[in-house]
Amino acid sequence: MTRSICLFVAATAIATGCGKHVPEPSGRAPGTPAVTWIIMSGDRDNPDQQFVCQSTPRNDCVVGVSKPDAQVFGKVYLYYHGAGAETRYEGPIEIGFFQGEKASHVTNAKIAVKKDGSISNQSVTGIVTSTPGTYAVNLDLRASVVESGRTEAIRETIPIVVR
Repeated sequence: MTRSICLFVAATAIATGCGKHVPEPSGRAPGTPAVTWIIMSGDRDNPDQQFVCQSTPRNDCVVGVSKPDAQVFGKVYLYYHGAGAETRYEGPIEIGFFQGEKASHVTNAKIAVKKDGSISNQSVTGIVTSTPGTYAVNLDLRASVVESGRTEAIRETIPIVVR
């Protein structure tokens, strides 16, 4: 029994130590809206098998190409950070390294974060293209701080190399 408990505690410690952590926005002034992100890849059963890249600390984003007998799945996690009062994030997110027509790569954010220190999130999963090359994830968001009525554009292009 004691051995089982020790194995459970060790497994739990390892699993929680290796999990994804929400990246902190870099260089953000207090009360400023921010979006951070993580990109993962894997297979149909687990698109979270391999860490690809994240917003901070920034590193190159390289994903394997899909093949007819081995599709690669990508997963984009987006984290919307609070900016004091309730903050709403809206706008298109284009995930260019996913397979299919360009219109099918676009998802629209419509997310509210209740207060500063809070984080809301969303994730999008898709099949990675079978054509090697350089693609992008494009964020074209508008953040609105409800209490003050202040709005801010959040635009970012994240280059993704598929090989």
